[in-house]
Amino acid sequence: MSDLSAFYAQNAGTVTIEDFVVSTRFQDKDGSPLAWQLCGMTEAQNEEIRAAATKRVQVKKGVTIPETNPNEYMAKLVVASVAFPNLKDASLQESYGVRGAEDLLRKMLLPGEYSSLAEKVQQINGFDKDMNELVEDVKN
Repeated sequence: MSDLSAFYAQNAGTVTIEDFVVSTRFQDKDGSPLAWQLCGMTEAQNEEIRAAATKRVQVKKGVTIPETNPNEYMAKLVVASVAFPNLKDASLQESYGVRGAEDLLRKMLLPGEYSSLAEKVQQINGFDKDMNELVEDVKN
């Protein structure tokens, strides 16, 4: 029988913050690319994000179903995972002429940069492995 205490909150590994260079366009005073700091989240936080990106859609009279907007969900997931820069900073948003962290990301990043950031956020949050890979890891 395994030791259940390994699953106690105080024994669980902490969520780490990873540095990730999203773009070489953002540089420090020495001309070196600035790394963004990304962190993972809990499933409870993920559920809140998913709920915020979900609305009820009428499919026929009197019948509605929940529908999640994948673009809105991804934008909210990315924003929640970015620890630095502070995307909620009013002066940063103002410099790009937008309001809201999701709109800021869409305005400040090129499509490829946004895509690579979203991919890294998914990896940090464990979306990069499918169940078959996890089963194989456990077997080995």
